[in-house]
Formats: sequence, C-alpha cells, structure tokens
Amino acid sequence: MNKAITIVKKELNSNFNSPLGYIVVSVFLVISGWMFIQSFFIFGQASMRSFFNLLPILFMFVLPAVTMSSWSEEKRSGTVEVLMSFPISTVKVVIAKFLSSFVFLLIMIVFTLTIPMMITNLGTPDRGVMLAGYIGALFLGSSYIAIGLWVSSITKNQIISFLVTVVIIFVFYIIGNSMILDTMPSVVASVGKFLSFATHFDSILRGVISLSDILYYISIIIFFLFLNARVVSLKNWR
Repeated sequence: MNKAITIVKKELNSNFNSPLGYIVVSVFLVISGWMFIQSFFIFGQASMRSFFNLLPILFMFVLPAVTMSSWSEEKRSGTVEVLMSFPISTVKVVIAKFLSSFVFLLIMIVFTLTIPMMITNLGTPDRGVMLAGYIGALFLGSSYIAIGLWVSSITKNQIISFLVTVVIIFVFYIIGNSMILDTMPSVVASVGKFLSFATHFDSILRGVISLSDILYYISIIIFFLFLNARVVSLKNWR
C-alpha cells in the first residue's frame, strides 16, 4: 500500500511541478466559470444545469491532457522500467496512476464549489440536483481518465495519446445523439443509447442517481483499467 501511495504522490507532483497542471486547472476554471456566469445572468435561474451541461465537452479536452503523459512520458524517458521494478503488482500501479489523476480531477471540482455557494446566496437552488450533478461529474471524469490511461499505455507520443483519447471519448459521447440514433435500426440505436456517456450523465443530472447509471460508469472504468493492466503486463517492462 505504501508503494502505491508513493506512486500516487509521484504522479501528482509531476502534474504540479510543470506548468501543464496549472494551465489545465486554470483553463478549466476560466472556461467553465465564464460560460456559467453568462448563462446564469441571461436566464436568471438559480440552477447549475448550464455548468453541468458543459462538463462532458470540457472534460473531453481537459482530462486527456492530464492522462496523456501518464505512461507515454514514462516510456519516452525510460523510467517505466524503474517504476515497474518496484515490488508492487501491475494492477496496483495502474490503480495508483488512476487515483492520482482522480485526485487531480477532484481538485478541479473542488475549485468550482464557489459556484453553488454563489447560487445559494442569490436564490434557492435544488441542492439534491446539484449534489447529483457533482457525483455524475466525478463518475464521468473517472471514465474519461480510465480511457486516457489506457491510450497512454499503448503509445509513446503524448500528442497522439491526447488526440486518440479525445476521439474515443467523443465517439462514446456522440453515439447517444438523437440525430445519429434516428438513422440506425432500433436494436443498434438502443445499444448506442445505452453505451453513450451523454445518456447516463443526463439521467443523473435530473437528480435521480440510479444503480444502472452508476454500474455503467463503474463498468467503463474497470474495463479500461483492465485493458491498461493487460497492455502493461504484455509489454513485460519488468
């Protein structure tokens, strides 16, 4: 366990010891805050719906920037052999990298808590819906992170890792779009709707956290972390 915590700290330090980590957090806060404030004063509603609607697209570009160097940079610099020489299982290394990125996501989310505080002072929002939105955001972001870590493990180039991750996430998000589903057979449309990030995130934003939505995100996270561990094991970096 101590070795896993060491890896988590190492990954977090690498994020914040370079300008990239601060740039990612700053870009996320500026764009999300600006877009929310614009819509808030236009519609004049004590609601965070516009903020949460923006997150899937914003996360699509922000989180791949966080994960793109997780394995790619290790391989490029040759430090992956040193990392894998630790007396710790491959699965625990993968989970440690996931947790470090999750903590980074959590830090970004915490900085946005000024938004619900402001709304509460100005009106009477539905706190249950806001809480559900934040829970959904954490699950959605965790799914993006798991995909990004897997992609990073199969390439040495950070830019390629970033672009491929964005494309995969975009496909998972767009397959639930009604314009696409209407052109497909009903069976294929049902599968596409179920696999879409948007379908489950929108369901949570209604304020109802169903077991099926939670299991969907957990399944996505476990599946891509499993693929990540398999790639690392097959590379035999030990």
